[in-house]
Order: sequence, then C-alpha cells, then structure tokens
Amino acid sequence: MSTYDSDAFRAAYDKVMAKWPAERETVRVPTPFGTTYVNACGPRDAPPLLLLPGGGGATSASWYAQAADLARHRRVLAVDLIGAPGRSEPAGDRHPRTVADLSAWLDALLDGLGVETVDLGGHSYGGWIALQYALLAPARVRRLFLLDPTQCFAGFKAAYLLHALPMLLRPAPHRVRAFLEWESGGVPLDPDWLQLQEAAAGFHSVKPVTGPRPKPEALRGLEAPVLLCLAGNSRTHDARNVAARAGGLLPRVETDVLPGLSHHALPQAAPAELSRRLADFLGG
Repeated sequence: MSTYDSDAFRAAYDKVMAKWPAERETVRVPTPFGTTYVNACGPRDAPPLLLLPGGGGATSASWYAQAADLARHRRVLAVDLIGAPGRSEPAGDRHPRTVADLSAWLDALLDGLGVETVDLGGHSYGGWIALQYALLAPARVRRLFLLDPTQCFAGFKAAYLLHALPMLLRPAPHRVRAFLEWESGGVPLDPDWLQLQEAAAGFHSVKPVTGPRPKPEALRGLEAPVLLCLAGNSRTHDARNVAARAGGLLPRVETDVLPGLSHHALPQAAPAELSRRLADFLGG
C-alpha cells in the first residue's frame, strides 16, 4: 500500500518554497507530455537560466539556497520534472520514455516560456538530463553547469545502490530518512527539505528515462562551456574519477570539488561560494 499523502506533500513543498525570494512567480507550461510547473524569479528581461532538480523528491524547491543570488542577474526558471514528485502533471500515459522524448519536452518547455537559448543547470539526475539535452540541442544551450551529476561520466558505487534498494523497493518515510542520513554521513540536513523528501515517499512516479552514459565521441564534440561541481564526500560515485573522466572528454570544462558535502546535501546545503562561482561562470 502506498504511503503517499498528497496533502502532506503539498504542505511540505510549500514550506520549502517559502525559503525562495518573495517575488517568486509560478508558471504552468503545456507540452505534449503534460503541464510543466516552473518556479520563476529574477528580472523578466534578464538572460534565462533553467534549473533541473535531481530525481526522487528533489523538486524545483531544492534550489532555494541559490535562487536569490542567481536571480540578481538571471531569470531563474526552476522546473518540476514531468512524472516525478512535484506539481508538473503528466498527460495521461504520454510521458517521456526516451532521451529524444526528454529533448522534445525541453524544446516545448522553452518554446512555451518564449526562450530561444538558455543557460542550463542540473543536479544529480537533472544533470544527466541537462547534459543529454546539450548534446541533442546544442544550439539552444549557451552554458551548462552540472552539480554532482550521476551517470554522466562514471557509474554508481555498488554500496550506494545497495543502500538505496530498500527505499526503492518499499518506499516509506523512515527508509528515505535512513538512506539520506547514511549518504550524508550524519551531517545535519535541512529539516524542511528532509520532510519534503519523506513526504514524496510512495508517490506514483512514472518510470524515469535512464540509459547509458553519453558516448565519449559525443562529449568530445560538446562546444558549450561546462562547469562541473562535485560533492567531495559523495557516496554516489567517486568524485575524483568523475573529474578525471570529464576533464579528459569535455573540451571546455571547469571542475570544482566542494569539500565536506555529500551528494544529497546539494544544492540546498552548498556554501555561498557556489552561488558566486555560478554567477562568475554564467556571467562570462
């Protein structure tokens, strides 16, 4: 039996969204795969920055620690993924099933927002989507930043998958909490954000689009500048291996390692230096 409580999830979502800038707006964009929910802030005439969250219960709300700083010079557009926990609404059974579908969804989303080219960023699974889109639609991506992206340059650690398995097989709030506390190494997590992750347990998500890592020849041909920020204490993958592989494949990549941070503590627990680093990278 599902443990998901939609009212509890909405309340937890709104509590985290209260940490966003007061001038935040919400936008609902129709696409062939359903209605995409976007949290937006920043000057309307500023260059657009599209943010994709990780999987699970991450949602667009997770960018609250960076939203205000980034919105000083960017029109921040943070997305709830179609078919995942959040406020986007899939169109019946027509949800993205392939990488090409994800690209078509993002094309339709940008078109609906009136955006031709965009700076694009993603965390974890959102980083994988962002990288795939930059490879398939290079004319639309101006700059790309990846925050501890998964399955882009290296695979998951076996221990990570083993610890995640109980949560995936039998979703429940206590299993979500136990997994996140293990991955973070006991470092305190934002209680409101943690409550949102727990509230997402049991959400009837559609099967996410997954696949192999991008081919080396495709990565070598990526012309967009890339900022790769890695969690120094990530238990998801080996940060040094990710950095080495990305550096050997991407022609225009800058890599930063964020010490003392785990994969799931991002982006909300990232130091203020991350916002400044992103602003420098995007402003060039």
